[in-house]
This record gives sequence, C-alpha cells and structure tokens, in this order.
Amino acid sequence: MQITTILYIIIALLLSISVAFFQYFYSVKSKTRINTLLFVLKTFSLFLLLLLLINPTIKNTELKNSIPVLAVLVDNSKSIPFFKEEKNVENFIEALNNNKSLNEKFLINEFTFGSSLRVLDSVSFNESETNISEAILAVNELNKDKIAPIILITDGNQTIGNDYEFINSKQPIYPLVVGDTIKYRDLRISQLNVNKYSYIKNKFPVEVLLNYDGKEKVNTTFSIYKNGKSIFTQKVQFSSSEKSKTITANLTSTKEGLQYYTASVRKIADEKNTKNNTKNFSVEVINEQTKVLILTSVLHPDIGTLTKSIESNKQRSVDVFLIDKFKGNLINYQLVILNQPTAKFISILNDLKKANSNYFIVSGVNTDWKFINKQQLGFTKKAINETESYGAIFNDSFLIYQQKNIGFDQFPPLKDKFGEVVLSKEHQKLLAQNINGVETEQPLLATFEQNNKKWAVLFGEGIWKWRSASFLSNNSFQDFDEFIGNLVQYLASDKKRNRLEVNSESLYSANSTINLSAFYTDKNYKFDARASLEITITNSETREITKLPFSLVNTSYQIEIENLISGDYTYKVAVIGQDINKYGKFKITTYQIEEQFTNANSEKLEKLAKNSGGILFYKNQIDDLSKELLENTAFYTTQKSTIKEQNLIDWKWILFIVIGLFTAEWFIRKYYGKI
Repeated sequence: MQITTILYIIIALLLSISVAFFQYFYSVKSKTRINTLLFVLKTFSLFLLLLLLINPTIKNTELKNSIPVLAVLVDNSKSIPFFKEEKNVENFIEALNNNKSLNEKFLINEFTFGSSLRVLDSVSFNESETNISEAILAVNELNKDKIAPIILITDGNQTIGNDYEFINSKQPIYPLVVGDTIKYRDLRISQLNVNKYSYIKNKFPVEVLLNYDGKEKVNTTFSIYKNGKSIFTQKVQFSSSEKSKTITANLTSTKEGLQYYTASVRKIADEKNTKNNTKNFSVEVINEQTKVLILTSVLHPDIGTLTKSIESNKQRSVDVFLIDKFKGNLINYQLVILNQPTAKFISILNDLKKANSNYFIVSGVNTDWKFINKQQLGFTKKAINETESYGAIFNDSFLIYQQKNIGFDQFPPLKDKFGEVVLSKEHQKLLAQNINGVETEQPLLATFEQNNKKWAVLFGEGIWKWRSASFLSNNSFQDFDEFIGNLVQYLASDKKRNRLEVNSESLYSANSTINLSAFYTDKNYKFDARASLEITITNSETREITKLPFSLVNTSYQIEIENLISGDYTYKVAVIGQDINKYGKFKITTYQIEEQFTNANSEKLEKLAKNSGGILFYKNQIDDLSKELLENTAFYTTQKSTIKEQNLIDWKWILFIVIGLFTAEWFIRKYYGKI
C-alpha cells in the first residue's frame, strides 16, 4: 500500500473521530453513556464510508500446489497393427488410467500422434505417416514451465519430419517399445531420386539407394519396370561389411506425357517384409521440339557458337541463312535470331511484328543503328562510328528465369559501336556493361516482354570467345550452353500466363493425405481472394466422382483429401462462376509407407531416452516403468504463491456494515429522544 493511501486513511480516521466527538461530546451539555455508544457508531460508520471512497488496494497471497504432468504420447499409425500390437497399446493405456498411485502423483495428459499431435479421444491406428519429433516438440512447448516427463508408446519408426534421435527435449522421455525387436534379414529401397520432368528422346537419371540388414552375403537383382516390362536390370551383392549400394540408371524418354515406373529389388531367402522392396515413381515427359532460325548480315564465328550451344539440346535444331538468301516462312520457327541487323532486315522485322513472334537481336560493329532506332523495338542507341569493348556484369536481381553466374565478369569483352543505350519499354537486365573496368548501369543483355510477346537484345559481338573461356575454366561447354539454352527456352516459349495454377504431385502412397494448392488471379494477375474454387476428382476405373471445395489459406487455396482408394485419378479444378478450369491427374499406389519396416527401432529410442535423461522400457516392463515414475524424486509437487490485488470497494459487505451502523445510530437517537 502506498504512503499516500496510508495518509488518506489516517486523515479519514481523524476526521471521523472529530465529527463524532463534535456531535456527541463537544456540542452536548449533558453527557451520558448513550453518547459514548453513539460516538463509537458514528466514528466507525464515517470511517468505513470514507475508507470506501479512498478505495485502497488490498493484496492477498494465495498458495497453490501444482502436481507434475505426465504426458503420454501414443503412436496412432498403421505400423502398430502391422506389428499386431493394437491390443498391447490399448491395455497399457487402460492400465495407466487405472493406476491410482500414478493418478495421485501426476496430472496425466494423453495424446495420439501420426503426422501431427492430437488429444487422445480414442486410438484407431489409421494414420498413414509418423512424425515422432513433432509430437515431442509440441508437448515440450505445451509443458515448458512444468515438471512433465513423457511416456512415448511407439515402435520408433518415423516416416516424416526431423530425426528425433538427438532431439533437444527439456523433459525426460521414457519410450515404451512396441513391435518386433528381433532383427530379420531385409532388403529395402531407402531412397529414390529422379527429376519430375524430362524431354522426349532425352536420357534422365534415376538414383536409387538400396540398404541391407543382415550378416550373410546375399546376391539379388535390382530392376526398373515400365508397363510390366523390365527396362533396366543390375545384379547387386550385399554383405555384413557392404550394407548399402547406390545405383544410377539412365533411362530414355520415349513417350510424351506422364509416365509411371516401378523400381524393385528381388527378395532374398527368409525375408519377412517385401513391401519395402518396391517403389513407384513418375516422370512427366515434355515434347519441346524447338526450331530456331538465325538470320545474319555477315559471316561471323558467333553464328557457329550459337548453333552449337542451341543444338547441344537434342530437342532443338538451328537453320542459318544470310539475310539475302532466306526465302522460307517464319511461321515454321519458334524463335528468330537476328545477327547484326541492317536495313535489309526490314521485311523480316515487319513480319515478326505482325505475327507477334519472339526474336533475339545480336548487335555488333556491322549493325545499322540508324535503321534499328527507327523500328520502335523498345531500345535505341546513340551510336557513333567508333567501336568499344564491353565487359559483362551479372545482375543477381534478374527475375525472369533462373540463371546462375557462370563467371561473366571473367569473360573477354564484347565489341559494339560506342554510344548510350536507352530502353523505353519494360525490361529486365541480365547483364550490364563494364567499360574499361568501370561498372555502369547500361545494359549488355536485356529481355523484354509485352502482350505475350518476348524479345531480347545482346549489345555486342564476340560471344564465341565466351564459350572458349568457359571451357578453359571448367573443362566443359556445359555452363555456357546452359546459359544460351535458358535464354532460348525463355524466348521460344509462347506459353501464356494462366490465371489459375494448381500444384500437386503425380504419385501418392496408399492412404496418404493428398494436399493440393491452387493460385488464382484476377485479370491484372493479382491474387484474388474473393473466388470459390472446387475440385472434381474421378476414379478412372470405377468412375466414382468426388467434389470438394478449396479453403482460402493466406494467399492460396488449399485442400486436403483423404480416404481415396488406390488407383488412377483425374481431376478438374474450377473457379465457380467463371469459365476457368485446370485439369490434371495423379495415381495412388498400393504401397503403404508405414509397412516398410521389419522391426521396432529400439536403438534410436534408447538414444533418445539417454539424451533426454529418461529410460527405455519394453512392453513387458510396464510395472517397472510405473515404479520408476513413482519413485523418481525429480517429479515432485511444487507450491506456487500468487498475489491477488483487490479494491476495497469490491467488498460489498462493508457497505452493508456502514448502512447498519447508520441505521443503529438513527434508531438509538430516536429511542432516546435525541432527534
């Protein structure tokens, strides 16, 4: 209580005494015993009334006992019934709830976990994924200021999330291992890496990691199948000292579209679990047949360099003509490269403008800049009849497509006529000019895009030197050819931007949750949160149709789909009220990710227990686990004191006392005739 409040209370007491004394002693001639009683009543009633007006704050200290929390995490995944442990888990939960001593010592909180943590209502063992690390971290966060040991009932086999073995848990963890702890001989495909996309008639690599659990030497065969036919086979040998193999298969894309494959390793004798011997994967094969036309006013080494780099991709072909010799049709080409254009290019440029076609201009010392400046191409150059050397500066902020810095600043300079470049249309600079060691904002390579038309300009000749320099640095032309390939791919594509984009996988494991997200924009290509999106899913075999709405989450539309049976599916995502649709397909395999394990992972669980300060127990040691928890003195009841502040005016009974005192005073005065 503050000093000022105490002073107010003292003044209130003195004032109450003074008023009562003046009324019943000072101004009264005959003093009786009744006056003393009235004096006391008046003093107390006035004092309490003034005390309510002062309204001091009363502090009250309360003590509260807090018993430790026992967090029980139950693995609710399909691997539990795979090991036939459902009854054991249910019996343990029942025994825990019926243990009077544990319930007296601990506040027991029970959870289940699969892909995420949930409060235990009932166990179904139908989760298709296991994330042990997330469950432990979530409970740690929930009980961060409490004494809260954790019982973890699981087989220790995790399918998603961070490795839980060395997790930093603030609470001791007591794993209770369920599942078969006997180790059997087992072969499995642990990992399969493949690109989602490939170009037709190109080779694409498939990298597979095989693992072996066992001591004896075994021989087997690894194969990849497509439509039931073997397209790759390799013999593999394992032993106690050689338990893993990495196999790389280079497959050829022969058919356009989404292609499904199966990787399989042949089972060995006495192998208990063969479900982890097979993995399905898919590759979308793209037919990117691109024809490029190079028209030039002069013969130059750059033409050969561009041809070699472009044709390093087998899906691209190049035709080269002097401008005077070309009699073909531009419509047959996806991209036209104009090398050192002059006034002779007037008809070609007019045709490109009319057709809204994409093109790439390479300038040089023979370029007619007076002609170019009149064509309204989005750039001009105030060129004089002097040449200049231009080095390259890579622009890290280039956003049009992904391009790494392949050492542009180390390449020999390009040559062009000297002059200031002015860009008059929206553009992006991939390379800027370095003139005699001075970095400038002037563009060396710039791209333009307007009304679904794309074009680019390179202000300088001599890129044949760049390809040679790149080879000297890397002993390969790959980096330079990829640089030209990226530019050609961007310029040759006439793909329009879609207002509706859908992100999905092409292959899902059985009973897994299928997550799809969609991005929808208005006509200005800005995200539109006002729309309603719906997905229609059709089973290709049964023709069963499922319709579900999307949910708006931040700046995308998302949906989670469950309980679809294995098979092939097609889908249509539609914007309700708009004629905008997106189509796709996916496949749900029969492979159950939770059934890939042959035994419980007791080694990892033991390390987890040791690192957190807990102890590992097996399913036949439930009584030992209960005893450890009951006898461990680290799990004790804590006492917390809390200070509560309350205003005196909230004590309503004081007001009733004041009223009572004033009433008693009035009746006494009335009775004795003092009124």
